[in-house]
Amino acid sequence: MAFTDEAIKAKLASLNETQESISGVSQWIMFHRRHAERTAQIWMQRVKESTPNKKLSLIYLANEIVQQSKIRKKDEFLRAYDAIIVEAAAAAYKGSSSEVQGKIRRVVEVWRGRQVFKQQIQEQIEAALDEVDRSRPSRKPALGGSLYSSSSVPPELTTVAKEATNLQKADGVAKPAVKIASQEYEKLTNPNNPIPSAAVHAARLADLVKKLATAEGAVAESIKARRELITGLEKLLHTNQEKLSAEEKQVTELKSQKDAIQLRTREVEEAIIKGLPPAEQNAISTAPLPVGSSRPSAPGRPDIEELTPPPMETFTPVGSPQREAQLNPVPDDAFPEAISHPVEPNAVVPPYGSSTSGQMQTAIGALPGADLLSSLTAHTRPVEDGTNGGSPVYGGSTFKKRKTSQSAMDDEYAAFAGDGDLDGIDANVGNLI
Repeated sequence: MAFTDEAIKAKLASLNETQESISGVSQWIMFHRRHAERTAQIWMQRVKESTPNKKLSLIYLANEIVQQSKIRKKDEFLRAYDAIIVEAAAAAYKGSSSEVQGKIRRVVEVWRGRQVFKQQIQEQIEAALDEVDRSRPSRKPALGGSLYSSSSVPPELTTVAKEATNLQKADGVAKPAVKIASQEYEKLTNPNNPIPSAAVHAARLADLVKKLATAEGAVAESIKARRELITGLEKLLHTNQEKLSAEEKQVTELKSQKDAIQLRTREVEEAIIKGLPPAEQNAISTAPLPVGSSRPSAPGRPDIEELTPPPMETFTPVGSPQREAQLNPVPDDAFPEAISHPVEPNAVVPPYGSSTSGQMQTAIGALPGADLLSSLTAHTRPVEDGTNGGSPVYGGSTFKKRKTSQSAMDDEYAAFAGDGDLDGIDANVGNLI
């Protein structure tokens, strides 16, 4: 499309806030950079005639054009906008809503951070916007002139409003400066990028040094502004802490007065209900109020004897083993004394005519299970002799029938009684038997 006034007006009329629309129109305009002066004049006229939202789109378009021109080192549009940008920014800012004004302020801060325009022109733009804010007495400029509401600042925050504004401006300058410097640093230090000639490389390095220095200075200003804001906030905090202590004391006094009046109200009402004489009612009404130290204190908690359980030894009867163990504990390493009167077994005289198979069998028979052992140790083959009427004899002893009512011990002794085999045995062995 050839460049004509109608063509540029049509492009500006189709403009909206989307990045695609702004980028497309800016590329078409920059293609016709020979008509930069005429384009800037038509753009300026469009800014004055448009609605606030359309004005914001035109400011975004101008921002795209001047930044791309600076990057590509094409000065036609920079020179064209130098003469009109102050008036155009003021015209777009004036009459717009606080939201639109905040967005315009952010664009102006980007221009300062990236040094799009000359320092003198940049200051004139900011002064023109401030003048628009001062021309409206009912509205004060927002903190930093951007995202905040344009309502008046509370009196308590006036001491830090200036510091907050300075910080926001410094931060708006520092962020884009750091971003640009970081991007250029990444390009020059990336090993994947081709290395230009020595002269070009030296020029780019020198330009990067300037950008890094600009970013460093911007961050330093932001640090300074932030410290000033912190100092102001600390003072504001100290002041509010003192006011808080005074208000807490005041609310305590008011509560004491309220409680005293409530108590007096109840006393007067009770006097009226009881029908007390006027003199007594007057005495109640004129009595000093219990305010402050004279206020009756609330009754304390009654003294209650603590519940202490009796000692455990009181539940143990006197003379019981448990009681004796508690009174006379026995150490763990002490052994019980031997019984003074041990039970000794009594020897039983065997009946006449009985015999045993020997000392070992007699000793085994005295132990439990001796009847089984003695039967195993005795001879199993019966021997017939002529004694005892032909009765079978086992191991030289005759088998005799005994009463089953006797005990097992009597039976064992009866098997050996009367044969005289126990004669001559040692006394100690005899006691065991």
